[in-house]
Amino acid sequence: MVPGPEDALLDRYRGVRARSEALAAPLSPEDQQVQTMPDVSPTKWHLAHVTWFFETFLLQPHLPGYAPVSPAYATLFNSYYEGVGPRHARPRRGFLTRPSLADVMAYRRHVDDAMARLLAGAARERIAPLVTLGLHHEMQHQELLLMDIKHVFSCNPLHPAYDPAVRDSAAEAQPVRWVDVVGGVREIGHGGDAFAFDNEAPRHDVLLRDFRIASRLVTNGEYRAFIEDGGYERPEFWFMDGIETVRREGWDAPAYWRAVDGDWYEFTLSGLRPLDPAQPVSHVSYYEAAAYAAWAGHRLATEAEWEVAAAALPADIEAGANLLESGRLHPAPAVDAGDGAPRQMIGDLWEWTASAYANYPGFRPEAGAIGEYNGKFMTNQNVLRGGCCATPAGHIRTTYRNFYYPHQRWMFSGIRLAADA
Repeated sequence: MVPGPEDALLDRYRGVRARSEALAAPLSPEDQQVQTMPDVSPTKWHLAHVTWFFETFLLQPHLPGYAPVSPAYATLFNSYYEGVGPRHARPRRGFLTRPSLADVMAYRRHVDDAMARLLAGAARERIAPLVTLGLHHEMQHQELLLMDIKHVFSCNPLHPAYDPAVRDSAAEAQPVRWVDVVGGVREIGHGGDAFAFDNEAPRHDVLLRDFRIASRLVTNGEYRAFIEDGGYERPEFWFMDGIETVRREGWDAPAYWRAVDGDWYEFTLSGLRPLDPAQPVSHVSYYEAAAYAAWAGHRLATEAEWEVAAAALPADIEAGANLLESGRLHPAPAVDAGDGAPRQMIGDLWEWTASAYANYPGFRPEAGAIGEYNGKFMTNQNVLRGGCCATPAGHIRTTYRNFYYPHQRWMFSGIRLAADA
């Protein structure tokens, strides 16, 4: 029997939900409780929040007779949706020893059973777009779960490994090539019927000058040269906010670099490892990315330049990309296939752009609380493109706009250089 649309959607729902639990499976209940800084959320909270999303936006309005598991969960697991009620403060999520992990997993089972009933009912076709949004929301949190537990483990002097298997590559860094891209009036943004977040639309024209973009990401070895040249002490390369952040935070290297007996090591999801000079430098802030670019005599691409350059990628952009499914959970050295195309534009690391996160011309957020998903954050942040080694396949597009504050660097972020033609 060929599965019907309802079976396909339910199968996809179950697959995404199972992936979240598989990612949490190596962690003890104690691991899943810890919050090491305000930007980090406990694993247990991630598992509960994505469940709250389905309960709040799908089950309560669309499944007759559905009763929430606990009225308190509406506050405890609401992230930032002001339109649906009060929230527990983000920096205090680690204080929530109750509900227990067992209670959270029971919550997931309850909601999953109810979602199966909902997807078997007459409302299925009408709610399918919202279910799809919820699944992509959960995939976002799968990446966040890995980002956050990496920060949690990095604060432990035992240097615990989330995944003890080390998947090193013997590859050496490929020489950088410069890929010429023709400017003019070009189109960017999402179009068509396939899923995209509202901030990726509408598709619109941009005017670009001819430019060049680096064939690969900046490596650890290249970034180490910046450090050894006094890069963190030379304000001529930094934005004012950037150099003040460096001084205030005491930065002298990327987030997870550790100096041990005169050598550099890097904390990874496989524990503490010697720094590989061929691997892309990761966990750098926008300030660090822009300062490195200035030191190197180049610049960061705008998000429009990045997307136009990425438009030349093959239709199957995930083929061979270092995404979550690769199992590496760490960026890998670029491999140049000799076809003239840039490498690593999908996967490995989110790439900082020089563009502020703002609405596209004609952008309109969705009505109601669901419209708070992206639009309310369009201020004081920069856009990153391309996905990373923790991004699930099927969740990334060349139009995908990620965004973070310029000082943040616990996410899987990296640097690609650009230049005027």
